[in-house]
Amino acid sequence: MSTEHHPLTTTPITTDILRGAVDLERTARGVLPHRLPAWARAQNTDPQLAMAEAQPSGVRLAFRTRATVVELDALPTKRVYVGAPPRPDGVYDLLVDGRLTAQAGVTGGNTLTIDMTAGTAEQTPGPPGTLRFGELPEGEKDIEIWLPHNETTELVALRTDAPIEPNPSRGRPVWLHHGSSISHGSDAASPTTTWPALAAGLAGVELVNLSFGGGALLDPFTARTMRDTPADLISVKIGINVVNADLMRLRAFTPAVHGFLDTIREGHPTAPLLVVSAILCPIHEDTPGPAAPDFANLAEGQLRFMATGDPAERASGKLTLNVIRDELARIVEQRSAQDPNLHYLDGRELYGEADYATLPLPDELHPDAATHRRMGERFAKLAFTPTRLSPSPTP
Repeated sequence: MSTEHHPLTTTPITTDILRGAVDLERTARGVLPHRLPAWARAQNTDPQLAMAEAQPSGVRLAFRTRATVVELDALPTKRVYVGAPPRPDGVYDLLVDGRLTAQAGVTGGNTLTIDMTAGTAEQTPGPPGTLRFGELPEGEKDIEIWLPHNETTELVALRTDAPIEPNPSRGRPVWLHHGSSISHGSDAASPTTTWPALAAGLAGVELVNLSFGGGALLDPFTARTMRDTPADLISVKIGINVVNADLMRLRAFTPAVHGFLDTIREGHPTAPLLVVSAILCPIHEDTPGPAAPDFANLAEGQLRFMATGDPAERASGKLTLNVIRDELARIVEQRSAQDPNLHYLDGRELYGEADYATLPLPDELHPDAATHRRMGERFAKLAFTPTRLSPSPTP
């Protein structure tokens, strides 16, 4: 390996070298990737969704270079929960020619202090930090730096010891996915090990992950964003947030699903479109929401959730996961008579009762890192098939 050292050159961070984001906001320090466009963010009034869409799940810097040193200045926003142990720093995954080569974190940054008991959040500003990947292989190579999936990340500066250029197109199909915190990647070990990232890697597709923790609520602006986002393959995972937020009754749910799918079809009339129901979640299989946190063991770092609804209220239209699965299957069957590229996948094929027995949900809602891997492998096998999401680009 050459021991010659070259000065580092700064390259502007633009959409040419950023994948997985739908908008790039200019800030006083640099740029902030978003997974909803500005017009959609202006229509949102939910602080949870505002936080989630700015967390760059699936977003990565991607470029080709001969550089052996890459530095990235970033300003993260780290979350602190009152009464809970400190959260680990967000993880950045470095891929060289598609292979995970290194991982690192960024110190410093803003701090968002969340008091779940009081329902308050307060942000304290902090300084940016620097991420450095050195001793990279000599010669031309494709570099990807996947940003932390669960940590808002403002990109300040990118430096390398050799020029960079956008990665050439590999001709891989673009897979556009929407879901809840489970698809967002909660409790995954790193950004390339969320189940959608794992599935994308196994299937050889380019991921655009429009999944938002707590925000898979059939919002019309999310549907319009999906309508306007270029994609070859599309999936929507519906259920858990509608139930645990106790958002609507069956009377409103059915037309909301139709409207969501209608809007996507306005921009993607023939693309393979897969509707995925919720994975197994025992607390909500037959018990409506809302879900509520159980703080009993929070000081030990154990936060659990419980369903607070009354199963008897299903008769009046309250939603449970089983109710939603039945309705989604019916809707897809009805629509597929005129839309042969619309398909359905029961989420329990990704994670079901047998999986819960061996890999239970630690907080009764979210899968752990091992379960993300299992779900990603299963989705790649079950979904990317000629009868669901064909891995070939739509003509």
